[in-house]
Amino acid sequence: MSHQPEMQPPGQPGEDVPRDLTGKPFPLGDWGEPAERLDELYRWVEAGALRTAEWYLSDRVWKRRAARVLRAGTALGVIAGAALPLLDLTGAAEGTAGWGYLSLLLGAACMACDRYFGLTSGWIRDVATAQAVQRRLQALQFDWASESVREVLGPTEGTASEAAERCLGVLRRFSEDITELVRAETADWMVEFRSGPAPLALQSVGVVPARPEAAHPAGRFPLPPGTRPNMPRQRPPETR
Repeated sequence: MSHQPEMQPPGQPGEDVPRDLTGKPFPLGDWGEPAERLDELYRWVEAGALRTAEWYLSDRVWKRRAARVLRAGTALGVIAGAALPLLDLTGAAEGTAGWGYLSLLLGAACMACDRYFGLTSGWIRDVATAQAVQRRLQALQFDWASESVREVLGPTEGTASEAAERCLGVLRRFSEDITELVRAETADWMVEFRSGPAPLALQSVGVVPARPEAAHPAGRFPLPPGTRPNMPRQRPPETR
């Protein structure tokens, strides 16, 4: 496995690592100052995304350590299991063949524990999910900066209520995207837990499935609730 770059939790030094992914209450404030209210909501959304990424980066620490210990035990067991019988066969170390078989058994036990408890696959999922959250957070930061610049430089598009609704839409889509990432990672964990040990190559593929960008065919848009689709009008038959 190639060495992955070390990723540090995005929280501030000295902050406590969140124990779970429980969100904080939605901030309720006065909309008399829409700009300040929108800025407060943005900070709330951004802090939730940072906590989510920090949780995954913290959860992957013990999994990475345990997985490395078990994988090292597997490698050492296989090497010792292959070398000791050869040494016994050549007479360099007589009576070590039995220890070689025991080393092979211990190496197989380490590999089975790694796959059964999903340590390596869980470590990979945690890193992939944290990276996906950080990518989406960077996109949100640029989108929010673009909306802010649009309001400052002008001319503004539409009324102030439309601008506020557009900003709220950006925050809502981002929150739904992060929730979908967490749901997909949890679904992968549940599938792995129910199916039991699986080949590592299959577990490491498709760690976090990509969220479908659009659920409607190209050129189609969902109709508002309560409306019926309009059928194309047909040309009436010509009178003879």
